[in-house]
Amino acid sequence: MEPARTGSLDLSDATPRVSIVVPAYNEGDAILPYLSKVADAVKHPFELLVVVDSADDSTIPAVAAVTERDPRIRTVINTHGRGPAQAIRYGFDTARAETVVVTMADGSDDPRQIDELTELVERGVVVAAGSRYMAGGQQIGGPRFKRLLSRLAGRSLHLFAGIGTRDATNSFKAYNAQFVRTVTIQSRDGFEIGLELTAKARRARQPVAELPTIWLDRTEGVSNFQLRKWIPKYLRWYFFAFGKPLPLTEIERAALEGAKGSK
Repeated sequence: MEPARTGSLDLSDATPRVSIVVPAYNEGDAILPYLSKVADAVKHPFELLVVVDSADDSTIPAVAAVTERDPRIRTVINTHGRGPAQAIRYGFDTARAETVVVTMADGSDDPRQIDELTELVERGVVVAAGSRYMAGGQQIGGPRFKRLLSRLAGRSLHLFAGIGTRDATNSFKAYNAQFVRTVTIQSRDGFEIGLELTAKARRARQPVAELPTIWLDRTEGVSNFQLRKWIPKYLRWYFFAFGKPLPLTEIERAALEGAKGSK
């Protein structure tokens, strides 16, 4: 990986314009190509937080070598609990910027769009989604059944719930950090956080926008997505999106009550 061009900025002290949160689990050197692409593609001042669950994760030494050359990129160890949802939650809690982008370590997302998603949030939307299912978007590879469910959920939420994006389940999104702090994150298991926060934005009638993106299935390593285990988690937030409008400050309580009612 070539050293990133850092110019004259003291990148360890500069306040980033965007915090990029990347949950990772034993990626090892497989994460390096994506980190290199982010460093080359993102022009706004950024910090990139690779979030792992434990100090013995194989991702740590790979990222440490990058950090020596580019202090914008570093590993943080999640203390909220194991799993991708907890890692993303910890990333939000650690992020310094007022815009947070969540993207995957496997290189499936296009880092060239991070600046554009950031700018959408800065213009006033609370969730800016990379959309595989709008005109100009595409999904290449991945399990067929997973693709079908994702497309069906995204299209139906857009058509019937007016959720603001055709791809509510995609994890590649930018968020207004203050919005996330207000509504909180209640997911604790998988990658359903993207759907959770988009559904909460809809219930609070906060603006959501999308940009077309091309998603590529990972070419290195093994995916940690567990479809059967996480479908019920997605369904919870799918149905939450159809509820009545609520003030922003009441979203967290409504979601907690909904979770109790479903047990």
